[in-house]
Amino acid sequence: EKPIAQTDEECRRLIAYAKEKGKIVGLTHVLRYSPYFGMLKEMVSSKAIGDLVSIQHFEPIEHVHMSHSYVRGSWRNAEASTPLVLAKSSHDLDILHWIIGKPCKKVVAFGDLAHFKAENAPEGAPARCTDGCPAEATCPFSALKIYYRDRTWLYVFDLPEDPDKQGDVILENLKTGPYGKCVYHCENNQPDHYMMLMEFEGGVTVNFSIEAFTSYGGRRTRIMGTRGDIVGDMEKFTHTDFATGVSKTYNANAEDALNYEGVGHGGGDAGMIRDWIEAIRRQDASLMSTPLDESLESHLIAFAAERSRKEGKVISL
Repeated sequence: EKPIAQTDEECRRLIAYAKEKGKIVGLTHVLRYSPYFGMLKEMVSSKAIGDLVSIQHFEPIEHVHMSHSYVRGSWRNAEASTPLVLAKSSHDLDILHWIIGKPCKKVVAFGDLAHFKAENAPEGAPARCTDGCPAEATCPFSALKIYYRDRTWLYVFDLPEDPDKQGDVILENLKTGPYGKCVYHCENNQPDHYMMLMEFEGGVTVNFSIEAFTSYGGRRTRIMGTRGDIVGDMEKFTHTDFATGVSKTYNANAEDALNYEGVGHGGGDAGMIRDWIEAIRRQDASLMSTPLDESLESHLIAFAAERSRKEGKVISL
């Protein structure tokens, strides 16, 4: 599972050790296998938009997902886990590097924790949503609403099979575990908005943002070339040819494209598993799209972005 490791040095040590031992080690950068990003890469590689000039890429985390994973959850503390840009968006940095096909040369990043902190707590808000919070009924981040009333994000709880018994177990977890804490009283330090500017070899520029405060998740992409552009939302994208003025929309929905139901990561999970099994069966790491050394680039960009954000300067890779 991504990330490879928590530091640049640890990543390099693990890659070197895998090579020394002659072992096959791959990373779960599954978006390379999703129909959407695979089709975008083909459009860029085939010069359907002419020469690539720039990309705008956007990852909306979705507000409840942010509160679940990066405020209450296991990735709430960047030092104890990994920075948000690596924990959540190494997928996106890998995809950008993959589509562009060249290394990143410069990075500058901005962002901070704006909302999920004690000074923004409603007046009288206790440490837990189960402790009689006066704002619980109208709070979009209420643990009682998310987990108990709406019954979402329940995979973190060890629930009995009997639905009639699940409610009591959920409530007990909310009273004692991290997912019942008020989002304004968690030991969290991950940014809830994050902006990166990147320059790749050859002059291609990228604007990438990660946003917590959205009502939707997924990815949004705009790719600009000298002879056309692409606008997509991970389910479909529209290519417009400048010379003819013709626009064509392509369906990249994973269930339609792969004829799978319940596929994860935009259809990427199944493809990644297929290549992993083949690589092991044939003992040939080249059959995978995401061996460790190929995935290192996204991590180096993320580490550089964090340095830039904290030190307030442009970082050269």
